[in-house]
Amino acid sequence: MKKWLTLITAICLVAAVFTGCARSENNAQETAEVTRGDLVISVFVSGNLEMHRKADLSFGTTGVVAEILVDEGDSVVKGQTLAKLDAGSSELNVEMAQTRCKTAQAEYEMAEYKLMQTIYPKYSKTYATDMPGVALALEEAQDNLEQAQNLLREGKIEEAQGLLEQVEESLHKAQKKSQARAWLLPLSVKLVELQADQAKAALDAAKLELAQAELELAKAAIIAPFDGIVTSIDMKQGERISAAIAVVCLVDPTSIKMDGVIDEMDISGVKPGQEAIITLDALPDKEVKGRITFISQTGTVQAGVVSYKTAVTLENPDEELRDGMSATAEIVVERRENVLLIPNRTIQGTWDNPWVEVVVGEQTEQRQITLGLSDGVNTEVLSGLEQGEEVVLPAVSRLPFMSFGG
Repeated sequence: MKKWLTLITAICLVAAVFTGCARSENNAQETAEVTRGDLVISVFVSGNLEMHRKADLSFGTTGVVAEILVDEGDSVVKGQTLAKLDAGSSELNVEMAQTRCKTAQAEYEMAEYKLMQTIYPKYSKTYATDMPGVALALEEAQDNLEQAQNLLREGKIEEAQGLLEQVEESLHKAQKKSQARAWLLPLSVKLVELQADQAKAALDAAKLELAQAELELAKAAIIAPFDGIVTSIDMKQGERISAAIAVVCLVDPTSIKMDGVIDEMDISGVKPGQEAIITLDALPDKEVKGRITFISQTGTVQAGVVSYKTAVTLENPDEELRDGMSATAEIVVERRENVLLIPNRTIQGTWDNPWVEVVVGEQTEQRQITLGLSDGVNTEVLSGLEQGEEVVLPAVSRLPFMSFGG
């Protein structure tokens, strides 16, 4: 009898120990409060900053550097001259061409005046000729010449060269039109008219020669194509420089973008125009706002992973930012404000039937809930809970809520 009593006592003691442990473990359960807050779903893109308005500038001809008019770090404006070659011969050619232009202009005006003193006005509207064709060709040449001169002043040498070639074609066209005309005027008038045509052709040729001389002179200078900052100068005064060798680098620091890639799993939520917050490895305390301005339609496959090139343009970049800096853009895909939130760890059950354990007094109860959006850490609760309630944090959640969304 004593043996049985001793055995029962031992069993009771063991049961009491396990019950106490179970109660202690239950009392030690972690809980989390149901709160209200904002939920932001973001996609992260890594890449580098790029000042996409960047130009490596060179002279258009070979020569000796006569002047360097800026220093590295200088701010310059569009049209400003940055450096010059020794262009004494080119300047002389321009002066000589200008003189020939003035002489040709005077001779043309004299020829026109002489023509008007003949009986030409009486015949100009009655005889058959291709004067309109000549006039149109010459007007075309004049327009192209003026445009070429404007381009030269802006430093657009290659475009000006193309227009000058068109001027030459127009002059050839005018010459053919004048030679193909029907001579129905008296011989004396025809001779004077021919002199006027020759004077006009000589004037146009002189203008073309002047434009070409100005073109060669323009090649001896480097002109800023836009407002910016000089980042490097690779030449010295007195040094001989070959044509087309980049010697000045100019960037526009007010126009910066971040180039990166987005994984195919995230691309569906990213659209042009969305807001992005850019952080920089070199400046960890700085955040810069930006917006998505480009998403490629074609993907790139590397190691079996598909990604899409993306560009984020920064808004109001400051002088601390540098070309090439490593950066990460957080793109806000979706935002919910002032919603009920619980940690993902508290959610149990199945995808279609989630539930949580809610602390009610000294007990807990299971409660069905309806879920909304999730950021992988917290999830929006649409129904089933109230703000301020406590929910139990189990050791491991049964649902893969790291990727949950509603």
